[in-house]
Amino acid sequence: MNDTGTPDELRDQLPDDLNAAEYVGPYLFPDNSRRRRPAVIYAAFGVACLIAYLARGDGASVLINRGYLWAAVLFVAVGALSYTSGWRMQVDEKQALVAAQGAVGFAVGHASAQQVWRGIRSRPTWRVLVYSSENPPRQRGLVLVDAVDGSVVEHITELNPEDDWEEVD
Repeated sequence: MNDTGTPDELRDQLPDDLNAAEYVGPYLFPDNSRRRRPAVIYAAFGVACLIAYLARGDGASVLINRGYLWAAVLFVAVGALSYTSGWRMQVDEKQALVAAQGAVGFAVGHASAQQVWRGIRSRPTWRVLVYSSENPPRQRGLVLVDAVDGSVVEHITELNPEDDWEEVD
């Protein structure tokens, strides 16, 4: 609400393809290769700044100075980083759950997958939390599965520290 008591017009909201709350059916996680579109725009701005800097002639222009050269370098560098960070995901969360089950060495009951990113180039990775199939589960594990090639990056398993379930009942 603003000072006059009427609701504000501007609202922060997720784009339709990222809003899973109102979606019915199987949800397809957006691919990271979408980062390549803005990367091309950054590179185009960098090239435009470089052309403007080189076309200024003998330095007589007041508006176009060495800042255009620095902006060109920065735009091209950010564009290159964004483009190389645009990994195409080949592994979905179901395939990551299967890879996680193979890595932990016990039959999996409950499990959940979350997408995270690793490294400076933001390589997509599935972080999978798994529990053994006993009731109550005796073991749990955390598995990182690469979303590009499906390899298991690392995993850890342990006895479930929440083993005393009589207190919960």
